Amino acid sequence: MKLVLPTALLASAALAGCYVVPMAPSASVPGPTAVMPMAPPAPITIAARLYPANDMASQYGMVSAVVNNDLNGRGYFSTNIGGESFAGEATRVAGSQKDGLANGTGNHGGYISCRYTMNTPSLGTGNCRLNNGAAFTMHVGGG
Repeated sequence: MKLVLPTALLASAALAGCYVVPMAPSASVPGPTAVMPMAPPAPITIAARLYPANDMASQYGMVSAVVNNDLNGRGYFSTNIGGESFAGEATRVAGSQKDGLANGTGNHGGYISCRYTMNTPSLGTGNCRLNNGAAFTMHVGGG
């Protein structure tokens, strides 16, 4: 019995520093994953310039406009031409990713109608006409 106890103590002391190492890596179990919803694209504000395209429009000179594009095929525009403030909505033509129409009313009873083509979400060209016949070429974006 005297020999058993020292042998047992010696064996346990020798094994005390040992540990088991797996030979092949185990498959890790993924933890919970947080899914963050994507934020909708933020609307952008784009400057537009209308240049006279006929004699009737030449009395107004170059006109500045602002377009607020919601990036979902719709935007809102405003401009001031000859002392009249115009505001309206611009939408894409059905089935087109580039072509659009814009119509707005003035605070003195006038109206403006535009056709445009967007080359990128913030650059495009088009034409506008006032109810009095004044015609403009339009440049959207680019500074």
